[in-house]
Amino acid sequence: MILSLIAVVLSVAFVSGTLVFSNTATSTFDRLFASTASDISLQQEPPKLGGKDVREPGKILTVPVGSVEKIAALPGVKSVVGQVFTEDATLVNPANNKAVGPTTGAPTLTGNWADSPRNSVEITSGKAPQGENQLMLDADTAKKAGLGLGSPLQVVATSGTYNFTISGIVTFKTTNPGAALAFMDTATAQKDLLGTTAYTSVEAYGDGSRSNEQLKADALSAFGSGYKVLTAEEQKAENNKDVGSFLDFMKYAMLGFALISLLVGGFLIINTFSMLVAQRTREIGLLRAVGGSRRQVNQSVLVEALILAVVGSTLGLGAGLGLAEGLIQLMKAVGMNLSGAELKIGLNVPLAAYGVGVVITVLAAWIPARRASKIAPIAALRDHGTPAEGKANRIRTAVGLVLTAGGGALLVAAAAAADTAATGGKLLGVGVVFTLIGFVVLGPLLATTVVRVLGAALPKLFGPAGRLAQRNAMRNPRRTGATAAALMIGLALVIGASVFTSSATKSINDQVDKSVGADYIIAGGRGGLTPDMVKGIRSTQGMDHVTLQFELPAVLTTADGATTEAPVLAVTPSFVQDFKLPASAGTPESLNQGAMSVGEDFAKEHHLAVGDRITVEYAGGRTQSVPVGVIVTKGNSFFDGGYFAGTDTVGKAVPETDLKLAAVAFGKAAPGADVAKTLTALEDSLKAYPQLTVQDQAGYKELVQGQFNQLLYMIYGLLGLAIIVAVLGVVNTLALSVVERTREIGLLRAIGLSRRQLRRMIRLESVVIAVFGAVLGTGLGLAWGITSQKVLASNGLATLAVPTTTIVATLFASALIGLFAALVPAFRAGRMNVLAAIATD
Repeated sequence: MILSLIAVVLSVAFVSGTLVFSNTATSTFDRLFASTASDISLQQEPPKLGGKDVREPGKILTVPVGSVEKIAALPGVKSVVGQVFTEDATLVNPANNKAVGPTTGAPTLTGNWADSPRNSVEITSGKAPQGENQLMLDADTAKKAGLGLGSPLQVVATSGTYNFTISGIVTFKTTNPGAALAFMDTATAQKDLLGTTAYTSVEAYGDGSRSNEQLKADALSAFGSGYKVLTAEEQKAENNKDVGSFLDFMKYAMLGFALISLLVGGFLIINTFSMLVAQRTREIGLLRAVGGSRRQVNQSVLVEALILAVVGSTLGLGAGLGLAEGLIQLMKAVGMNLSGAELKIGLNVPLAAYGVGVVITVLAAWIPARRASKIAPIAALRDHGTPAEGKANRIRTAVGLVLTAGGGALLVAAAAAADTAATGGKLLGVGVVFTLIGFVVLGPLLATTVVRVLGAALPKLFGPAGRLAQRNAMRNPRRTGATAAALMIGLALVIGASVFTSSATKSINDQVDKSVGADYIIAGGRGGLTPDMVKGIRSTQGMDHVTLQFELPAVLTTADGATTEAPVLAVTPSFVQDFKLPASAGTPESLNQGAMSVGEDFAKEHHLAVGDRITVEYAGGRTQSVPVGVIVTKGNSFFDGGYFAGTDTVGKAVPETDLKLAAVAFGKAAPGADVAKTLTALEDSLKAYPQLTVQDQAGYKELVQGQFNQLLYMIYGLLGLAIIVAVLGVVNTLALSVVERTREIGLLRAIGLSRRQLRRMIRLESVVIAVFGAVLGTGLGLAWGITSQKVLASNGLATLAVPTTTIVATLFASALIGLFAALVPAFRAGRMNVLAAIATD
C-alpha cells in the first residue's frame, strides 16, 4: 500500500507542482507588467501587412522628440518620459570577447536611463550614466558575466560598435523576466541606437483626473494617423502574450508527462488491489456468508482505495509545492528570477490534485473491486480464489486483437498517406492510441507466449531457480501483463522519440550533403548581419564569394484570389551556385532573371505552373507582380515552404534600406583554398561579433544534432517519472507475490531450495517481467517512430535512422531495473522462517 501511495504522491506532485509554478510565474509577471506600465504609451504605428502589424528587419519605429511636450500639454497628464529601447543591439565583454546576456531566447534591451514613476529597476550601486562613454547594467547580467563598476563593455549596434564603462548597477524591483538591460544617457542612446534625435515611445502618467481611455482618446486626437496609443491594460496584455505562450507551452508539456505517469500508476494500483483481493478471498467469502452483499464488498474495496487516494493526493499536493520551488530555482538558473516566497496555489491546484489522484486511484481499484464482489461465498470459503475468467479472457483477447489490428492498420494507412502530412498525422495519432490500448489489453496473452520465449534459457542457465522464475512469471498472466504494461508505456515513448530525433538528424545531414554547396554558414541571430559584418566576411583571405539571404514579411496573392502570409527570402545571385534546388519544374537560374520559386504543395494547391504570376505585397503597401520561375520539389527542409527571389527582383519594389540586414550569409572557399584554414580566418575576421555563429558544414550538422539531443534529453527527463512509477510497480508486484506465496516458499525451502536459490528465483522473475515490458515497449516505440518518419518523409524527414545503441541500452537497462526492483522482495523472502511460512493460513 505504501508503494501504491508513493505512485499517487509522485503523479499528483507533478500535476500540482506544475500548476503552482505556472500560477506563480503568471502572477509574478502580472505584477511586474502592472506595476511598470505607464498610463498611456505613444508609439509609431507599425506597418500593416494582411491587416496585421509587422516588424521590418533592421527598422526601429520612432516618434519625434516634440511628442513629449505635446503629450505633456494634454489635460490630466502629470508627467511624461521619452524612452529609447531596442532589442537589436548586442552587449560584449571585451575582456574575453564573449556576448553578455541571456542565451535562452529572452531579449537584450538597450536604451536610455530616464526616471519614471513606475520604473522596473532601481540603481543599487554606482550612478546613472552621464556622457557618451558610460552605461548601467542590470545586476543579474553583471553577476553572470563577472562584471562590476568600472568594467568595460561594448555595445554592438546596427550602426557600429561602441565602447562604454559600467557606471552603475540596477536591480529589478519585482522580478527579472530573463532579459538583460543596459542603459545609456538619452543623447547617447539616440545617437548610437537610433542614429537620430527621436524616441521609440513616449510614456505618460496621469494625475487621476481622467481615465486612461480618456487620455488615450485625447492623445490619438492630438497626433492623428501614423501613431498608436496603448493604455496600461493594453500594454500588460501585449507583454503577457509573449511570456504567456512560453509558460503555457511549458505547463501543458509537463502536464502531458504527468498524465502518462498517472496512467502508469494506474497499472500499479490495479495490480495492488487485485493481489489484495486474491489474498482476502476467504475473508470475503466469510463476509458474504454472514450476510454481506456484493455491493458492500465492492464498496469496502473502493473505500479503501478512496482513503489511499485522499492521503496520496494530500501528500502529493504538499510535495508539489516543493516541486514548484524547484522549478522556480531552475528558472533562476536560466535568468528568470521568479520568487518562491509567494507561491500562488489557486483553486485549480487542489481541484486538479484531488481530481486526478482520486479519479485515477478509484477507477484503477474498481476493476478488482468488481471482481471481488463476484466471488461466490462457498468458492471463497474453499479458497478457490477469484471466479473463473474463461469467458472474460476470451472477450479480452478478442477486444485486444481488434484494437491492435485496427491500430496497426491505421499506422500503415498513416505511412501510406505520407503525401498529405495532416491526414497522416491524424491517422498516426489514432493508431498510437489504439495500438497502446491493444497491447495493454493483450498483455496477459502476450505474457504467456513471450515470457515462455524470454525465459526459455533460464532453466539451463540457473537450474531449478530459473525454471521456477519462468513459471512464476507465467503463473498469473494478468498480473505480469499489467506490471509490464507500466514499463512498456514509458519505454515505447522513449524509443519512439529516439527514432524520430535520429531520423531527423540523419535526414538533415543528408540534405546538407545533397543541397548545400556553400562551405560556411554565418547566422546573425536576433539582430541580423550588418554591412560591417558582411564586409568582414568578404574580406576574409581564402573566401571566393558570399551569398546573402534577406527575410521580408510579405503576403502572396495567386490568380485564384487566395492570399498567403509568408516571408519572401531575397537572395543574392550566387545563391544558385551555393544551393542545389530540387526542381520539379522550371530552372533555379530563373531566380536571377526576375522570377521566384514556390513549393510543390503551394503550386498544386493554387494550380500554378512556371510562368504564372504572383502578386507580392510587402510592408508599407509596396507590391509587385513576379512570375513563377521554379517549382521546388518538397522533402527538403532547407527549401520547403520557402519563397525565394533575387535581391535585384525584390529591390524593384522594396527600398535599399530594407535590404540592409541579412538574416544569414553563406560563404564559399576559393578554389584550391584550405577549407579548415579559411574557417579559422573567417572566425578571426568576425571575432568582434561574438553574437554570430560561424560554422562549416560539419559544425552545422553538429549544431542540428545538439538541438535535437536537447529535445530528446528533455523528453527522457520528463518520462523519468513514469519509469520510476513503473519500477515501483515491479517492486510492488514482487513484494505482494512473495506474501501471496508464503506457504509455497516455505514448502520449497523445506524440500531443499536454498536461500540463495530462492533470492535468485525472485530476481530472475523480476528481470523476465522487466525485459518483457521492454520488448513490448521497443516494438511499439519502433512502430510509432518508423511511422512518424514515413508520415513526415515528404516534409524533410526522408531518411529513417533506427538508434540501435539506444535500443540495446534500453533492454540492458530494463534487466538492471528488474534486478534492482527485486532486491527488497528477494531479501524478505530469504529471511522467512520455514516452519512459520508452511503454517501460514
